[in-house]
Amino acid sequence: MKQIANAVIMYPDDNVVTAITDLSKGEIVKYRVSDQWFEVSLIDNISFGHKLAVKEIKAFEPIIKYGENIGLATCDISAGEHVHVHNVDSVRGKGN
Repeated sequence: MKQIANAVIMYPDDNVVTAITDLSKGEIVKYRVSDQWFEVSLIDNISFGHKLAVKEIKAFEPIIKYGENIGLATCDISAGEHVHVHNVDSVRGKGN
């Protein structure tokens, strides 16, 4: 059976993926790294273009997207949780 991704990840070390469609709480998110498929169950609704954690991220750990640190978690973030301004302190424009 052919798998269909509903989120994308750019680098294997990223700890977030980006939704490529609107996703609902409880839905299984599927994404591929190279030739390997991964899944995570959603804790929150995720809108198209928004990020979700694919692994547990502890408070003050970096949020890694596109292989880059885009911010720090302001609290513990569980796999499947929405990652956005409510739980991330952005490093953009701060000279980091």
